[in-house]
Amino acid sequence: MAPVDLVFCQGDSDSDQTDRTVLIVGQLSHLHSLAWSDVRDVLQPRVDNETWNIALNSLKPNPTDKCPLWLNLVTVAALPSKVSRHNTPSSAHSLTRLVQTCIPGKRNGHIVVVCEKTSVFASACAIARAFPLFSRLSGHNPLDTGYRVTAEFVCVEPNKEPLSSATLMCLSRVAESIRLAARIVDSPCSEMDTEQFLQEVRAVGSELRIAPIIFQGEELRKRGFGGIYAVGCAAASPPALAVLSYTPPSATQTIAWVGKGIVYNTGGLLIKGKTLMPGMKRDCAGAAAVLGAFRAAVRQGFKENLHAIFCLAENSVSPKATRPDDILRLYSGKTVEVRNTDAEGRLLLADGVVYASRDLKADIILDMATLTGTQGIATGRYHAGLLTNREDWERACVAAGRSSGDLVQPLVFSPELHFSEFSSAMADMKNFDRSNAPCCCGGLFVGAQLWLEWSGAWIHVDMAFPAYSGERATGYGVALLLALFGRATDDPLLQLVSPLGPDVDGPLEDRHSPSSSPKRRKLI
Repeated sequence: MAPVDLVFCQGDSDSDQTDRTVLIVGQLSHLHSLAWSDVRDVLQPRVDNETWNIALNSLKPNPTDKCPLWLNLVTVAALPSKVSRHNTPSSAHSLTRLVQTCIPGKRNGHIVVVCEKTSVFASACAIARAFPLFSRLSGHNPLDTGYRVTAEFVCVEPNKEPLSSATLMCLSRVAESIRLAARIVDSPCSEMDTEQFLQEVRAVGSELRIAPIIFQGEELRKRGFGGIYAVGCAAASPPALAVLSYTPPSATQTIAWVGKGIVYNTGGLLIKGKTLMPGMKRDCAGAAAVLGAFRAAVRQGFKENLHAIFCLAENSVSPKATRPDDILRLYSGKTVEVRNTDAEGRLLLADGVVYASRDLKADIILDMATLTGTQGIATGRYHAGLLTNREDWERACVAAGRSSGDLVQPLVFSPELHFSEFSSAMADMKNFDRSNAPCCCGGLFVGAQLWLEWSGAWIHVDMAFPAYSGERATGYGVALLLALFGRATDDPLLQLVSPLGPDVDGPLEDRHSPSSSPKRRKLI
């Protein structure tokens, strides 16, 4: 089956409405606010006004409900009427499930989402997750162009004002980036090893006219990237550090996104069991999310220096593999005693964040990774674990999660209580101890590479479980990054969902005054 072509539009312009599936979805109160004229063109000739009203009155969401209007081809569905404070007001996860059920992607389709304008971004991201790109089902015809699904939004306020063409373009680009990230994560290592991941990085760089910096194989070891090299040195495809950098002339600060890109994780010599290893192709989800978010952010007019750093390796087994008890020297200069070869992600990210700080002079560093299996125990399948050295950024990340649908939940940040877990008699640190807050300590290991010499903002997102749902990748992280840093773009929709502060610290004219230095934009 060919991938679905997903298009965001304003109004229904499809002349052939007889052989497509239709879904109209929203909170029940929003659905009741629709006039028949708002949906008539989508529903006729298969559904009349009386049937529409009967269906609306039959809906009793608990938490969701749906009612077929014409066979199984036309459906109206109600989202939860209320959500808890730790959920997203858009009910994004419920929306994805309803779209998957009612628009299976085996024929053309049309989706109408009725919502508040503040939920448009998260709802569009939820729809994108329902249509994955990767498939190797037999019977696929390379010449088949696939099916087309269109999605439109009816904003209940103000006055059902239509979305602008610029907003529709933004939604399309964000959806493309979410589906790109999910496709990379869904791809098996036979098709997405480190070299093939680098091809994805090069492709995005070519699209944005940015040449990536790549250190690979033995060059990593020579340059001091002992963590990345040690994790990937046993694999046939060599490890790599790749960097995409966007540096607009008006930038006032530097932001770095660091992604964990373990294209497959056997666990190394401390090999995973037969039930734990399947699915470890997903261990590159952090790097995939950074790539997708970087692509969309630059295309939407990012105004700050933005660096995307990809720490790529396959954690494999061979005579060259790193052993337990080996001592590594990381890019930070710290030595690390390896106690567990399956606690490899923190070794990669340690090199990546120090490169961001030392070489790229980043003010704000965010690392994103499928870091620990205990994340699912600590915060569950829907909320990534969040660790940061700044309380204001903690609040901003939680707010960005609610406005984007990529939910996050703060972890305990108490380095003075947890640093002792890294103590080693042989080296500066050890890389593993599961006896005390392992999800927190996994992140703190990464942050510990920065704190003695660095005063910027550090944010760690552990998204091991939200990275997938069932057997499919979700593209988690793209929407979160774009919402969190939306204030640093030129896009009105991303600015709307961003929790961060005003555009500039001081009057705009001060920035361009020859007698004053440029003012720093306030992201908090």
